[in-house]
Amino acid sequence: MTRIPLAAAAAFSLSVLSSLAHARPLEAVASFTVIADMVQTVGGEHVHVTSLIGPNGDPHVYEPTPADAQALRHADVTFVSGLHLEGWMDRLISASGYRGTPVVLSTGIKTRGMEEDGQQITDPHAWNSAANGVVYVRNIISALKQADPADAADFQANGERYIQQLQALDSYARTQVQAIAQAQRKVLTSHDAFGYFGDAYGVSFLSPLGFSTENEASAADVSTLIRQIKQEHVSAYFFENSGDPRLVKQIAAATGAQPGGELYVEALSPADGPAPTYAKMFRYNVDQLVAAMKAGH
Repeated sequence: MTRIPLAAAAAFSLSVLSSLAHARPLEAVASFTVIADMVQTVGGEHVHVTSLIGPNGDPHVYEPTPADAQALRHADVTFVSGLHLEGWMDRLISASGYRGTPVVLSTGIKTRGMEEDGQQITDPHAWNSAANGVVYVRNIISALKQADPADAADFQANGERYIQQLQALDSYARTQVQAIAQAQRKVLTSHDAFGYFGDAYGVSFLSPLGFSTENEASAADVSTLIRQIKQEHVSAYFFENSGDPRLVKQIAAATGAQPGGELYVEALSPADGPAPTYAKMFRYNVDQLVAAMKAGH
């Protein structure tokens, strides 16, 4: 009978244990579906991602659940977009006992802001420019490499492929919008979530609400907006998959703006919808906006 020396047996069992531990995917938690998809795309088979907010969910007014606290407690790494979008996250972290620090994916973004009720507010919807999406992906690559150094090469390769896809989408958006006369590039949306898109690609967005769907538009705000839409000949309006369409429909009825359809802003569609991934969401929004602006001339 062959005897395995004790030290060799111990080393063998340790290597088996470490390969078993390594076989377990990294548990990642993302605040909402857009960034959950980005993390999954970079992480591939090495990462299991839980999105706290599901498809069509609104991150501004989300109320965390006990299941969210449990997911967070077992997370190896957590991702948020930041810029005060997920105001509920601090409470959830305290309630869950999670000891890590969330990775803020908007780090490094050149932010935009607006004045609201005398205060300077930062626009949190940074991912709506594909160039900013690239910044998010670089931050994801870096965080996943740190959390799981053994799979760093895969994260880098997946990330680089993804970045090329987003850079192509950035060029696509610019080319599509530039084919439309400047005067036609005006659109009404439910809330002010397309500022980064507008700045990047040259589209003017008007909305009755500010950066957050928690805000309520006053009657004076609405009548000012109706006047502006008529003066500027805004021809198309959109409602958002995660928001209440009633106010924007009311404004459209008063101005004669035509429905352009639905845009996906802060949440992906379910898997069988038109925007099940961030890349597909971005492309879908570009195509919807361009078709509506072209039809409005």
